[in-house]
Amino acid sequence: MKNIIANLNKAFESRIRLGIMSVLMVNDTVDFNTLKELLDATDGNLASHLKALESLDYIISTKQFIGRKPNTQYAITALGKERFVEHLNALEEFLK
Repeated sequence: MKNIIANLNKAFESRIRLGIMSVLMVNDTVDFNTLKELLDATDGNLASHLKALESLDYIISTKQFIGRKPNTQYAITALGKERFVEHLNALEEFLK
């Protein structure tokens, strides 16, 4: 019997990472506070998951100031889209 979970990407095992990627697949960019609110995550928890996805080159961040407040925007990369679609396809295959 072939290993039916072999094509699942370990980077997306966390519900927070799965949520980050899902939000970024349907939005050009999303800021930190919006992700935090949508995913009901703490600052530290969200930041660590974002850093992990960024280190894999699945997402990129852009930092800027709006007025005097820092604002970090996140976007999915082409590699991130590709890997996430592969993961979703593997999940779909697993459920068949």
